[in-house]
Amino acid sequence: MVVGIIFAGGYGKRLLPLTSTTPKPLLELRDGFTILDKQLTDLRYAGIDEAYLLVGYLGDQIMERFGDHWNGLKIHYLVEEKPMGTLWALNNALKRINSDAVVRNGDVVTDVNIKNLIRVAQRTDDLITIVVTKMQSPYGIIEFSDRKIVSFREKPVLDHYINAGIYYIKKEAFPYFDREYDRKDIEYTVFPVLVEERKAGIYYEPCFWRSVDGIKDLKAVRKEFQSRVEKPWGYEKTIVNNDKYLVKELYIKKGFSTSVHYHPSKDESMHVMEGEGFIDFPKEKKRETAAEGGVIRIEPGRVHSIVATENLKIFEYSTPHPRDTVRVEDFYGR
Repeated sequence: MVVGIIFAGGYGKRLLPLTSTTPKPLLELRDGFTILDKQLTDLRYAGIDEAYLLVGYLGDQIMERFGDHWNGLKIHYLVEEKPMGTLWALNNALKRINSDAVVRNGDVVTDVNIKNLIRVAQRTDDLITIVVTKMQSPYGIIEFSDRKIVSFREKPVLDHYINAGIYYIKKEAFPYFDREYDRKDIEYTVFPVLVEERKAGIYYEPCFWRSVDGIKDLKAVRKEFQSRVEKPWGYEKTIVNNDKYLVKELYIKKGFSTSVHYHPSKDESMHVMEGEGFIDFPKEKKRETAAEGGVIRIEPGRVHSIVATENLKIFEYSTPHPRDTVRVEDFYGR
């Protein structure tokens, strides 16, 4: 069993005036779908059925929205009346559980595969596994040779890694959080101790990640989610939808698959942009490999499922039938 813990009590001062009446975790990514909706949904699809929300500022709004049970998740609330630091808040939660925990910062929006994080972390001898992401430069980069400018690169992704704000903490590490420290935050107390003892490891996968620290960040994630629908296996994003054709972007996380389904009318071609997997045709007892650059045509009526052996991004080009799907078998109990 693994429990989820989310820091959801910050003031969000750099998001004022939006956060003057709304807690940062309840800022919407699209109509009716908040940052915290996304985080709790990710936990649920990873197989976690219990979560602790560490609330403070405007926490009553969070408790009212999600209640004690939400979409199959049992939710507990720990209220911090005044800021005590992340160490105190997390230790307050760890004292109440007896299992490993996935811990998340309440302002991070990402497609990190929590299910795979759990699998990888449990196979290591690390007491804590920290998810890392590549750093994006906040500025454009100028490249030059012999004083002559060669190119401009607008805010490129750099070859440096930063803390992504998601942690897998084994219960054997809990006593480290209950020690006396001079500072209040886990990044300056427990983490350095575990690093010194060589009991901390990292988890990395290339995927969408954004920390919602300010208005620009919020605008960026809202742009990402404006035509996107979360799925148990990843997401589906509509790129083009008109009378002639439909284009969707499908993102299927490693170890997941879509439902077994077919399209009565839709004739589609799958163009694999990134990753690896296969298209399973169970009635035909055959599979077709889905590898980067490959194109697979699926005619109407063919029963199939898309399976990801690595994170898989596909562009689906089809005739314009957006709701033309019949599920034969669904693995996620929707």
